[in-house]
Amino acid sequence: MSSDRIVLLLQRMRQAAFEAHGFVAGVDKTFFLQNLILQRAVGMSLLMSSECAAQLMDKHPEFVSDHPEFPWVLIRGMRNRMANGYFDINLEWVWDTATMEAPDFVEKLDAILEWRAEGE
Repeated sequence: MSSDRIVLLLQRMRQAAFEAHGFVAGVDKTFFLQNLILQRAVGMSLLMSSECAAQLMDKHPEFVSDHPEFPWVLIRGMRNRMANGYFDINLEWVWDTATMEAPDFVEKLDAILEWRAEGE
């Protein structure tokens, strides 16, 4: 059952990161910085993804230690800043995360999910 929960959290992390990146596809930074709805959509998606990562860290530390290719501590830090910062979220950072880091994150998650689907 634990393995099923890990896969679910990985899938949710991937979906939310993929959506965050998709929201800004074809959008320039100026538009993003002027569009509150888009900012909130991207921010919430990143928060959702990082919350799943935090749950993995808390409930499945063995999985986390087996996958050092992810910056787990930084991801949890992002989650904490977004969940508690509300009006003080750095939109430049949100933009950079969604446009530059999310695609690589999704690729790494795809690789793990594919590997797990093949039977570990």
